[in-house]
Amino acid sequence: MGDDKGGSGKGCQVHPGIRRCDEVDICDPCGGGFSAAAFVWSHFCVNRLVAQAGSLSIRHHERSGERNQRIKSREESTERENIMSRIITCEQVSNGHPDKICDQIADAIVTECLQHDPKSRVAIEVLIKDNHIIIAGELTSEHKPDYKALVYQVFERIGMQKMDYGKAVDFRDSFFLGPDIGILVKEQSPDIALGVDKGGAGDQGMMFGYATNETAELLPIPFVVATRFLQILKAHPSRMFRADAKAQVSYDYESGKITTFLCSVQHSPDVDPADFRHIIEGIMVLAACENGLNTDFEKLVNPTGRFVIGGSFADCGVTGRKLACDTYGGVGHIGGGAMSGKDPSKVDRSGAYAARKIAVDIVRAGYADKCEVQIAYAIGVAEPVSIYIETFGTEHQDKAFLEAFVRENYDLTPKGIIKSLDLLNVDYNKVSAYGHFGKAGLPWES
Repeated sequence: MGDDKGGSGKGCQVHPGIRRCDEVDICDPCGGGFSAAAFVWSHFCVNRLVAQAGSLSIRHHERSGERNQRIKSREESTERENIMSRIITCEQVSNGHPDKICDQIADAIVTECLQHDPKSRVAIEVLIKDNHIIIAGELTSEHKPDYKALVYQVFERIGMQKMDYGKAVDFRDSFFLGPDIGILVKEQSPDIALGVDKGGAGDQGMMFGYATNETAELLPIPFVVATRFLQILKAHPSRMFRADAKAQVSYDYESGKITTFLCSVQHSPDVDPADFRHIIEGIMVLAACENGLNTDFEKLVNPTGRFVIGGSFADCGVTGRKLACDTYGGVGHIGGGAMSGKDPSKVDRSGAYAARKIAVDIVRAGYADKCEVQIAYAIGVAEPVSIYIETFGTEHQDKAFLEAFVRENYDLTPKGIIKSLDLLNVDYNKVSAYGHFGKAGLPWES
């Protein structure tokens, strides 16, 4: 064996786990025993192997710990996602909210123009800040609306006495004196009219309609409860409540219970939230009970404290900024354009109503428990460029049946929608606050 020490790399016959080395004899060639050099080398090799094994063991434990931690983190994340996914929150605002004041003024103009001239083309935007109003947009009509009178009518519906906003302002005077109302309205562009006149859509865009059988209104439960709360609040006779208010309801779809009910209610300066908390909590309970729901939810009333200055004196209002409140409370998708302020040749309005009508019909017929419809248009083109139906796994008919049902029963050209839903004879004042859907007497709800 001594003659074979020149780095051949063969293993030792006595100790097969140890290889020969060019520097020292690993094994004694005389009897298989260790020489001194071999002993030192073998001791070094064994220690190195032990160290390597220990290092591998430590790294193994570290990696196992890291892997277990990642698994635990994923499980915790999944648990959090499951908890969050069970609770859905919806919001509604009162008709005294500054954005809804603008929607109501815009729709008052639309309604009056269509009543006097059904061929009116209306695209009106409104902005309000303090007691200054800007009415802007496009209007082509034989009728010339009295803008100031329409603003006054809207304020009367909201409640002039509730629009003090904590300021010494007489709205009856201040809104109708001097430059408080600015009018920036001109006729519709003839380029747009070219496409609309031949029956095409007034603009491109996508619109959504949604329906669910969880309520009689075919709307999400938390949205219905939040809306109902504000309707009851508006009817309350107390003068301590002002016009601006918001409601938000969080609902656990697994347990079927409301978890949190939040509201912010504007009030007169001579009271504090503690003075009327019991009234508001009672209205919360009433709104929940009307829908057969629990009343042991968390109740949050004016969490920031006083809410005296509200409406346009607290925030600037603009048309079209409350699309979730206009539609499904944030549960269903919403389109890219506002509905208020537009005549039905604008598919932002008519297309949204048609999509809601289809979703309502599908759910009401029992074809699905929940349905969302998307319709998309190109400007100047009559037929939609796409129609999509989503039933979230709740369908009782297959998708091919639903698609055929829509194709065979609905004319989704702008003119077809306007005719089938009689949109030129709708009082849009009825939908400019507290939602466009779920109300009796509307053609897209019947």
